[in-house]
Amino acid sequence: KIERLPYSYSALKQFIDPETMSVHYNKHYKGYVDKLNGALKDDEDLTLEEIVKTIDSFNKFIRNNAGGAYNHQLFWKMLTPKTTKPGPITLKKINQSFSSLSDFKKKFEGQAKDRFGSGWCWLVLTKRGTLKIMTTANQDNPIMKKSFKGEILLGMDVWEHAYYLKHKADRKAYIKDFLDVVDWDVVEDRFSKFVK
Repeated sequence: KIERLPYSYSALKQFIDPETMSVHYNKHYKGYVDKLNGALKDDEDLTLEEIVKTIDSFNKFIRNNAGGAYNHQLFWKMLTPKTTKPGPITLKKINQSFSSLSDFKKKFEGQAKDRFGSGWCWLVLTKRGTLKIMTTANQDNPIMKKSFKGEILLGMDVWEHAYYLKHKADRKAYIKDFLDVVDWDVVEDRFSKFVK
């Protein structure tokens, strides 16, 4: 199903302009959901996450649209107009894995900026309990890989349609603005669920 945007189109204007947010949500995200629903058979009664985790069982069209729907549903929830800070569990693990929050941000910015073409940048919790930054192409995500046994904590869309009207070709500025609107409470909540 199409999930409701948890804030208005203009709520994150320091990060992204209302026109881009509207097009991104109504055209791109809803388009992925509608195309996915149209491509699935009536007897395929799976959740979106189950489809994504077993994506090798499906064709490329379903892969692209399931990934687009799933990634965006995470993305909307991980943003907030309120100022938040990493919670104690997340901050401790960031400090263990990257030495400091500023070091994490620098590495996240670097990998997101270096992702060639369209794709996503992720902060994940590995099966060993460490944090890792990784990128994926197009609408792929880490849990689509059978070899990946961790969990997604944070994801950022680095497709040009996510930022071009406001930031033009300046992906670096978009990434910095993204890190200012991350809902660290959501990241902390995801982290605490995964470590239990």
